[in-house]
Amino acid sequence: MNYRDLASKTLDYIIEQRRWFHRHPELSFKEFETTDYIEAELRKLGFTEIQRFENYTGLCAMLRGGKAEEGCKTVALRSDIDALPVLEKTGLPFASENEGVMHACGHDNHMAMLMGAAKMLMETKDELTGNVKFIFQAAEETGHGAEFYVEAGILDDVDAILGQHVWATLDEPFLNVQSGPRMASMDCFTIDVTGVSAHATQPHLGVDALLAACAIVNNIQSFVSRSNDPLNPLIVSIGEMHAGQRYNIIANHAQLSGTARTFSPVFRKEIETGLRRIAENTAKAFGAEATVKYECFANALINDDEELNEIAHDAAVKLYGEDSLKELAPMMGSEDFAFFADKVPAVFAYVGTRNEELGMTVGNHNDHYTLHEPVLEKGSALFAQFAFDFLEKGSKK
Repeated sequence: MNYRDLASKTLDYIIEQRRWFHRHPELSFKEFETTDYIEAELRKLGFTEIQRFENYTGLCAMLRGGKAEEGCKTVALRSDIDALPVLEKTGLPFASENEGVMHACGHDNHMAMLMGAAKMLMETKDELTGNVKFIFQAAEETGHGAEFYVEAGILDDVDAILGQHVWATLDEPFLNVQSGPRMASMDCFTIDVTGVSAHATQPHLGVDALLAACAIVNNIQSFVSRSNDPLNPLIVSIGEMHAGQRYNIIANHAQLSGTARTFSPVFRKEIETGLRRIAENTAKAFGAEATVKYECFANALINDDEELNEIAHDAAVKLYGEDSLKELAPMMGSEDFAFFADKVPAVFAYVGTRNEELGMTVGNHNDHYTLHEPVLEKGSALFAQFAFDFLEKGSKK
């Protein structure tokens, strides 16, 4: 079966879904209306096996194939559902109705693509030789929203999973299905620096936590340049600094927040120790104290299952030809889809949305981010085709 024509016929539905999701964005762990809407829409499509979670947003839905036999395989398809705390400036007629919240990363498109795939696979369920589980996952933007579902056991009956992301540096209308490293691991840290307050005109009577924090920021840069192998991709970035009480008081406290990204699971274990050493000793040099809170979230996302890579690649080629695929370099951004990939064989793909002709060139997470909606047809078709082909191949073993 080839889902290209059916996806084309389903495009209006996909766009309708995308626009509803875009108008109604919700932040991580608060996707209540979104979850309710998805459940209602899936029931309209004929889904009856829908799993909700107590005190946690998102849901799963199961589709039983008409040709499924005992011991058949189950393939999962995943979309994230949360938005970002961004004030939208796209000017779209279906712009966010929740001020200060926007689907700036494109999760509205992921949901729409998966809803389209759900519709197509439901319409062709009599041809499916196994089962398809649809996962609408909360809180991807936190870096660990997927972890809950894994611990809840939703992958215990799943043999493989596909995730996709619309991507603003990949040109429309290309798809990317590529083996190897795709996205880096994600760690977050907070450094609290404690000093002693004093009047700004008597700095010798205090211990300046702000000055010590600034030195820590500078010294952390040496960790990347001198403690890490230059051939190992590594980012350690400080994104926030909060310090002080008043313009004329020596700061007695400062807090730094940042993130570390790498593809190396071996070197990743050394990052926390290195940051603690730098923070604590730098603060000590200024007479201050520093404490570090370090949290590990998603592992690196790597398409390392060659059989799944081949199925996904061949599905894209079956749909749109070899020329529809384009290479995309590994990225230092992170994806908590890695929690699923750590549990079952997985593959992650990208849908290109960069369109210079239409002026759609800003990146994901930008307050002007949007896309040319017909491209969603491709992602939806790839979801459906991959699921069908994986099950068909599994039934022949």
